[in-house]
Amino acid sequence: MSGTSEADDATRAFVDHRELLFSLVYNMLGTVADTEDVLQETWLAWAPRHAARDAEPIGSPRAYLVRIAVNKALARQSVISRRRETYIGPWLPEPLLTRAVEPVHEPDAAEAVERAESVSMALLVVLETLSPLERAVFVLHEVFGYAHTETAEIIGRTPAAVRQLAHRAREHVRARRPAGNADARRRREVTERFAEAVAAGDAETLLRLLAPDVVLWADGGGKAPGAGPRPLRGPGRVAELLVKRAALRPAGAELRYCHINGDPSVLLFNEGAPYAVLVLDLTPDGERVRGLYNVMNPDKLAHLA
Repeated sequence: MSGTSEADDATRAFVDHRELLFSLVYNMLGTVADTEDVLQETWLAWAPRHAARDAEPIGSPRAYLVRIAVNKALARQSVISRRRETYIGPWLPEPLLTRAVEPVHEPDAAEAVERAESVSMALLVVLETLSPLERAVFVLHEVFGYAHTETAEIIGRTPAAVRQLAHRAREHVRARRPAGNADARRRREVTERFAEAVAAGDAETLLRLLAPDVVLWADGGGKAPGAGPRPLRGPGRVAELLVKRAALRPAGAELRYCHINGDPSVLLFNEGAPYAVLVLDLTPDGERVRGLYNVMNPDKLAHLA
């Protein structure tokens, strides 16, 4: 009975913190499959340690699990980096289906909006340019509010080293991701108007909606037609490509509006299976589209079915 109770306690503690662990690791890695693998590794490390009778008691299961998960995620980065070296075309994070964040109905509206931004596709793309340690520190401190002393204990660095990593990461992100974002309602309106213009082949409307410095990232992984080898820049070229793709869309394709990584997005289905995701990144005033993230690699969409 004692063994069963210990196992139940270990499982309960892990389940209670699983959502936090998933968010932490996903923000560090940007892939759902690798995140799930890391959580499995975390469980395999946690369960026997929790049951060990001769070990020191675990004062804070949350702190212990976070430390395991973060360090397992850091170790997984080398595997992901090797995979990226042979990846065909632009690489984007795996899209994560999330609930809508409606500030009007959220009791903790500011926190909810901040959390939605923390996993946005645009920010995750910027985080990909950080070193693994810089990204871990940024996620722990800027997204989840861990103090530098807590982060130092988690990753095994001194507080001074963590502060330096945090400063570099913060400056890097600010330079590539200016502060400010349109409200959720505005993002939804522009996303729907943009999708309607693409479906109708309305190049004129698309050109009005695209910012002069717009960039389109299309991630096909070499497995989806129409995904170019590098990002496409400029409103004219982007609008032309989108209109061409719309004309080649399968006759039975179904368009659904959803939230991907906290952003209003478009999910396209063909014969019941997802085959493309389109996420827009708007200028801070919400008037134009400055970035388009188009995930078409079927391996990155299977979990959305």
